[in-house]
Amino acid sequence: MEKQMKERVLLVGLNLNKRDDFDIESSMQELKELAIAANANPISTVIQNKDKVDYRLYIGKGKLEEVSVYCEELEIDTVIFNDELSGAQLRNIEDVLDVKVIDRTTLILDIFAKRASTREGKLQVELAQLKYRLPRLKGLGIELSRLGGGIGTRGPGEQKLETDRRHIENRVDEIRKRLKEVESIRETKRQNRMDSDIPIIALVGYTNAGKSTLFNELLKSGNEYDIEKDVYVKDMLFATLDTTLRKTNLPNGQKALIIDTVGFVSKLPTHLVAAFKGTLEEVNFADVLIHVVDATNSDLDIQIKTTLNILNDLDVEGKPIITVFNKMDKKDIEDIGYNIEGPKLYISARENTNIDKLWQEIEKALSDKFYKAKLLIPFSDSDITSYLLNNYTPNEMTHEENGTIIDVVLNKKDYNKYKKYIID
Repeated sequence: MEKQMKERVLLVGLNLNKRDDFDIESSMQELKELAIAANANPISTVIQNKDKVDYRLYIGKGKLEEVSVYCEELEIDTVIFNDELSGAQLRNIEDVLDVKVIDRTTLILDIFAKRASTREGKLQVELAQLKYRLPRLKGLGIELSRLGGGIGTRGPGEQKLETDRRHIENRVDEIRKRLKEVESIRETKRQNRMDSDIPIIALVGYTNAGKSTLFNELLKSGNEYDIEKDVYVKDMLFATLDTTLRKTNLPNGQKALIIDTVGFVSKLPTHLVAAFKGTLEEVNFADVLIHVVDATNSDLDIQIKTTLNILNDLDVEGKPIITVFNKMDKKDIEDIGYNIEGPKLYISARENTNIDKLWQEIEKALSDKFYKAKLLIPFSDSDITSYLLNNYTPNEMTHEENGTIIDVVLNKKDYNKYKKYIID
């Protein structure tokens, strides 16, 4: 079978002279990595320094004509702009370039469409794509006429996407209805978790920071490891999308749930955040957040701020956050000068470095959830003994004349429930 050729893409960015908080080189490098994640072949990059955005063409007319020449000389299939374009801008730019034009938002949505694996994830991505495309129907021009494949054509684009507004609005309504059904099921499961009073640990952070590697490592060290339940790990942006939840054991014997969330990225499309809000809201119900940072990334500051801003948008306030600088097998601590509030650790999930210290910090953050107790359970109440052994790992257990003595760390609910059996 003939191997499919990768799209040859040209990346275009705009550096506004008045912005001191924006690193165009880093942003364009990230755009390049996103293009690679979408299975494209970035051929070259064009950056224009300008005082303001051109409302018609995004970049200046002269620069756009220069881009047109590059497209012809380099045999470019697609031009990707580093910001979100309006429908009018898309149409005007395509008129000049005569090749497919997409923006950063379309690129990210395309990656999500390719990687989403669960029913809910696929619906969320399609909803975001349709809501993005709806106001741009008149500006999609070449993109809609070239649905033979490539970036921006996955998801709903694989079907001949009708330009009829009513058709898209009906599809949006249908997806919302289906998502409500899925969200209802998730809400029931979430409520059951809350009722069980099992602590919840959520991993958050920039995409490709190593969250999934850390997730798998925490499961291994928590003695609940099953290779078939491993989260997919690959060194690329958005390797995993769907929120994953697994049960593990804390060092004190308590059960806990770990959640691996979708990675963040700068300029994360608004429609995507809105579509995934139900999934992202899992962090609101976590007892502690582990903010995973790629210590080797040169844009540490941007990535940390992006994550904290998105958490702020999700109204995550007052929760303990443990910041872990990951991939320290490739970095010296002295080279990291970033100051951040709260506990911070330097780890390597891949090399299992300082994972034990991370568990200690997690237990500290969850200290109000745990109660040490020594209980004497009469033999007549052996069902309680069975329950405790099934749900906890005792520090010590002995059989005495009057019953079974269990030294264990309980959650608040069970501590209050079995208070009458406490002897010390």
